[in-house]
Amino acid sequence: MKDTLRKIPKVDDILKDERWEALAAYPTGVAKDALRDVLESLRAAIRSGTAASVPEAGAIIEEASKRAAKSLAPALKRVINGTGVVIHTNLGRIPLAASVIDRVTAAASGYSNLEYNLEAGARGDRHQHCLSILSRLTGAEGALIVNNNAAAVLLALNTLAEGREVIIARGELIEIGGSFRIPEVMRKSGAILREVGTTNRTFLTDYEQAVGPNTGLIMKAHTSNYRIKGFVHEVTSEELAGLSRGKNVPFFFDIGSGLFSPLGSGVLDSGEPTVSGEMKKGVGIISFSGDKLLGGPQAGIIVGRGDLISAMRKNPLTRALRPDKLTLAALEATLILYLDPMRARREVPVLRMLLLDPEVLKKRASRVGRGLRKETRGAAVEVVQLSSEAGGGSFPDVYLPSWGLAVQPAGTGVEKLEQKMRAQDTPIVGRIERDRLLIDMRTIREEEELELIAGIKAALEDGE
Repeated sequence: MKDTLRKIPKVDDILKDERWEALAAYPTGVAKDALRDVLESLRAAIRSGTAASVPEAGAIIEEASKRAAKSLAPALKRVINGTGVVIHTNLGRIPLAASVIDRVTAAASGYSNLEYNLEAGARGDRHQHCLSILSRLTGAEGALIVNNNAAAVLLALNTLAEGREVIIARGELIEIGGSFRIPEVMRKSGAILREVGTTNRTFLTDYEQAVGPNTGLIMKAHTSNYRIKGFVHEVTSEELAGLSRGKNVPFFFDIGSGLFSPLGSGVLDSGEPTVSGEMKKGVGIISFSGDKLLGGPQAGIIVGRGDLISAMRKNPLTRALRPDKLTLAALEATLILYLDPMRARREVPVLRMLLLDPEVLKKRASRVGRGLRKETRGAAVEVVQLSSEAGGGSFPDVYLPSWGLAVQPAGTGVEKLEQKMRAQDTPIVGRIERDRLLIDMRTIREEEELELIAGIKAALEDGE
């Protein structure tokens, strides 16, 4: 082993090899680090007995080139989503509309009037950019944008109830992905949690009896990622709005997903609260996400009474939570689409995918299936009926009828195929059920179909 280790070339020897010129395209430091990594891996393999000899210099340089290229490849990649989960948090939640991407590109490619008042020729306010359109769409007096809905909840609680009690139903002490829990956010905000009712039944009298001199806020949190059914009772937002007015205590409703208007499409017509609908009921302030059912960028949106919004805007936390110009450009462009509800359904990807006709998906699955059978051998490809999900904590008990493909490789295991599909230059993510790899067409865009076929073909051939 010692003799073999001595045969490993030194870094300086490799650098003198004329074949090292192949790495000139990479930054010098990156190329050298890759080379050192290759040599160290080789030493470890020899010591462990997994390598018995030293490759020639050309092979070492080639491996260093591969590692250098890999280290410079973007960590954040576009992914083809074949899971059927429309709002997929792990996959970046949702794609943006084409017109929104154009607006973001314009904002990113030059300077902008982010905080400059063009009419006055003086410093402006970034929070004004989406105010008028949000007021038009929701009927709210004021609006404020922060970087996500968790930030919106934190800001509302800290501004309106620091050191004071927040009354909320015990059945609404929600947790969402990433261990975001309402009780913990309240503690961080400085507010005091006051639970009322029981897990499954809460009445208006529970809130009425809890209101006292130290009450800062009445809060309702929409249980967007779960449902409690059976022997239950929930106090409506309309009832709480009335209590809020009677007791002169602000009412805050975190509706989560941010649905602007009912989708009115069979299984999706499930009573999900809408922003404008809740505003009409007299809710003081409402918060919701920009990148869920709204279909825009990651953002936390707060709308409601002008005095409450003004108080939050003055909170020093607002500067720490404020969005950048790209978020504001994307959000404004998305909101513009909602001025024409039918246009929004056509162009906002999340709405378009949720409302896709299963028969259209079946035809597309058949088309891709034919292409895949033509291009591949040794794999069973079947068009199958599937169920999609909205995802992202929206419509938790709703399953959308869909169609897709079931791929069952002959020469390799389905787990191995799934791994190889994730390893493509453009990764393809599906799901495994009953020893078959499933690709749901609901979350595959038409322009991705040929790329999908090529990716699955490459993964199958790599396993042969």
